[in-house]
Amino acid sequence: MDDLAIRTERLRKEYGATVAVDDLNLAVERGEVFGFLGPNGAGKTTALKMLLGLTRPTAGTAWVLGAPAGDWRMRARVGFLPEHFRFQEWLKAAEFLEVHARLYRIPVETRRRRVGELLEMVGLSRHADKPLRDFSKGMLQRIGLAQALLNDPELVFLDEPTSGLDPLGRRLVRDIIRSLRARGVTVFLNSHLLSEIEITCDRVAFIRRGRVVQTGQLEELLIAETEVELRGVGLSPALARDLSFFGQCLHLDTDRLTLRMATEEKVPDLVAWLVAQGVRIYSVSPRRLSLEDLFLRLMEGEEAG
Repeated sequence: MDDLAIRTERLRKEYGATVAVDDLNLAVERGEVFGFLGPNGAGKTTALKMLLGLTRPTAGTAWVLGAPAGDWRMRARVGFLPEHFRFQEWLKAAEFLEVHARLYRIPVETRRRRVGELLEMVGLSRHADKPLRDFSKGMLQRIGLAQALLNDPELVFLDEPTSGLDPLGRRLVRDIIRSLRARGVTVFLNSHLLSEIEITCDRVAFIRRGRVVQTGQLEELLIAETEVELRGVGLSPALARDLSFFGQCLHLDTDRLTLRMATEEKVPDLVAWLVAQGVRIYSVSPRRLSLEDLFLRLMEGEEAG
């Protein structure tokens, strides 16, 4: 299992009659930024806790950095920023990192250097002597990120790392994630901010009701489909029904047609066919699928369910 940062096979977690995670199969490559997406209650946090060994699975297996999930040797090589954290608010920022560095048993000279480097990395150097009780939510988020990187981890789990951050703070976190990837560190990112995922991640997995419904390279998933809006004269319902060869008709009114197509490459053929049917085309507007579009489509019916 050493070739992968994370592998799960048929991982399952039950809480009484409630199934939180069901038949979860994941394979996360070393050195990639992997996004884990799903609506609230989909099982993301439960899956994260099983990978970290914070809760035991009901069934299935999981390996992290080549060791069984929860193994102490694995934990020493992992960093974690939870979504809901409670830090010792009476400690100053530098003291907080110093305490956690001592828990990692980092040698004194190394930890002092490391604390200074991380405070600089997250933009909190001038607040090193400020108590955490005086930190804003965004500052606490950043000191939490510094804590997750203290042990120079091979794998970092970030659960909503940009929650509470302003645009400058989100950009700082993106830059840190990119620098981690450049050093070969694997980042497992759970976030509801789809724009952040779209900018940052290499691959993503969508989880719905405890099951992964789609996994893949983000770029490939987003170019897999295209929506095309055509404006013209001569469009009709009968004509729209005949367009199934090109794609799925999503909307039609007197002069506008929206079609979902597998690829942009068929757009010229579509236009030529419509012109041959007597349609006068005034505009053609292809639109690449966004991550939000894909997310909503995969999670369609989740709220009703």
